Amino acid sequence: MNFASVLALPFAIGLVAGLRSLTAPAAVCWAAHAGWINLEGSKLSFLGSTAAVWIASLLALFELFADKQSWIGARTRPGPLIDRLIMGAISGGALGFSNSHTLAAGAVAGAVGAVIAAFGGYHARHRIVTGLNVPDIRIALVEDALAIIGAFLLVWRAF
Repeated sequence: MNFASVLALPFAIGLVAGLRSLTAPAAVCWAAHAGWINLEGSKLSFLGSTAAVWIASLLALFELFADKQSWIGARTRPGPLIDRLIMGAISGGALGFSNSHTLAAGAVAGAVGAVIAAFGGYHARHRIVTGLNVPDIRIALVEDALAIIGAFLLVWRAF
């Protein structure tokens, strides 16, 4: 397996984190807990614990709800963007480690994917809502589905 293909999964899970920052780590936690990915011997092995699975899942569900609220700021602002970068790095690092023991390279790929998807997702959602003249909630729900299904397929593919 070449270096680029090793980094494809971490980059892709980073894209998920760019759309929904907590969906990516929740999927990684479930995958580690289920034994789909092996994080044993890494600094991220705690992600497979029962506590991590429940905490990440609850936070991801809260994010899905909170994203629809008017008081939530844009994902491209510094705070939310840094959060996505960190979650993309953690999730990408975990998939990188589980596939080839390249935690650092996976973390970088995940962080890059998260930043790209944060800006790309923000602008795409805005253009679709404006162009189609549809309520933002409809596009947000489609984005939720893409993130959830994408995360599941990526961690399942890592297995």
